[in-house]
Amino acid sequence: MTTTRLPRKATVLLAGLVLAALAGCGSADKEPAEALGSAAPARQPVKAVPAVPPGLAGMPPLLDPKDVYAADRPNNLSPLVKDFPSRVYVPNTTSNTVSVIDPKTYKVIDTIPVGIQPQHVVPSWDMKTLWVNNNRGHTLTPINPATGEAGEPVEVHDPYNLYFTPNGKYAIVMASMDRELVFRDPHTMNRVKTVPVTCFGVNHADFSADGRYFIVSCEFSGELLKVDTERMEVVGQQKLPFEGAMPQDVKVSPDGKTFYVADMMADGMWVLSGDKFDVPKLLPTGKGTHGLYVSRDSREMYISNRGEGSISVFDFKQNKLTKKWELPDGGSPDMGGVSADGKVLWLSGRYNSEVYAIDTATGRQLAKIRVGGGPHGLAVYPQPGRYSLGHTGIFR
Repeated sequence: MTTTRLPRKATVLLAGLVLAALAGCGSADKEPAEALGSAAPARQPVKAVPAVPPGLAGMPPLLDPKDVYAADRPNNLSPLVKDFPSRVYVPNTTSNTVSVIDPKTYKVIDTIPVGIQPQHVVPSWDMKTLWVNNNRGHTLTPINPATGEAGEPVEVHDPYNLYFTPNGKYAIVMASMDRELVFRDPHTMNRVKTVPVTCFGVNHADFSADGRYFIVSCEFSGELLKVDTERMEVVGQQKLPFEGAMPQDVKVSPDGKTFYVADMMADGMWVLSGDKFDVPKLLPTGKGTHGLYVSRDSREMYISNRGEGSISVFDFKQNKLTKKWELPDGGSPDMGGVSADGKVLWLSGRYNSEVYAIDTATGRQLAKIRVGGGPHGLAVYPQPGRYSLGHTGIFR
C-alpha cells in the first residue's frame, strides 16, 4: 500500500479545520462557531453606561426612582403612626399656643401652651415626635402625636424652621436671624456643625431625589442656596432675577428633576433644575404665593396665594396651571398640608386667625375654623410615608 504524503501547507490547513470543527462541538452555553467561508456578523458597538452617583449613604431607597412621593399614597400609613389619632396641629405665632383640630368635626379640641412665637409644627424623621419651632423663645416643644401631650422644651437657638437629612442622621435648623444652617443630633438636638451663610432669612428647603443636596430659600435677600448634605457645606448660591424677590416654600417635582420655589413678592413660583442650579424661570400663580403641597397621586401641586385668598393647581405632567380656587370670604391661605386620604387640603389663614379646609376634588371650602393669632406652619398628622424630611410634613 502506498502512502501519499500531503504537502506541509495542506497539513496545516487540515489541522486548522479539525480544530475549528472541535470548537463547534463545545457545550451549548457557548457561542456556535461561525460557518466556514461565511462572513462574520457585524459586532454591535458596546455603549458606555454612565456611572450613576450613589445616593446619600444610609438613605432608604426610593420606592419608585421616577416618583419621590411614591410612598405617600392615600392612607398608606406606616405601622409606626397608623394608630395615632388624626389631628391638625396649628402653631399660633402671636398667641404662643398650638390649636389642635379634629378633622372629622372641624372643631378645636385642645389648645397647648408652647414657647414664644411658634412658627411650624414639624414631624421628626422617625415620625414619633412633633416638634414645635418656638422661634423667639429659642426652644423646640415636643408633642407626642399618640397622646397629644407636650413634653419639656429643648433649648435650640433661633429655630425658625426644621428639616431632617434623608438618612435621618441630622436635624437641620433654619436659624433665620442668626444666618446659620445648624446641623444637630435629631434626638437630643445637640449642635453638631454650624454653617454660616451670607444670605438673609434662611427659610424653607427640599432635597434632591438622591438626597445628596438640598435647596434653601433666603426670604429677606431674595436668594437660593444649594447645600451638599453629606459635606454639610454650601456649594451654590444665586440671586433671584426679580427686584424685591421674597422666596418661601420649596418643593421638588415627583421625578426629582425640577425644583419649585414660591415667591410672595414675585407672585408666582420659580422653576429651576436642581442639578444644574441654573437661572430659574418665573411662573405667575397669584398674589403672595407662599405654600406648595403635592397631591397624594403625585399628579398635581396645590399653591397657596396668601395675598389674594386663592389656591392655584399645577399639573406636573402638563407642566402648567390648570385651576384656581377662590376662598369664598377671601383670607390669607399660608402653610399646611394634605389629609392622609388626599381629599382635604388644610391651610392656615395667617392674618385672619383661622384655618381653611378645602376639598381637593372641587376646590370648595369645607370649613373655616377660628384659632389663635397668627396661625402659620400647621401640620396634618399622621400622614402617609416612611420617614419625614421636616417642615410641615415632607415625606418619602
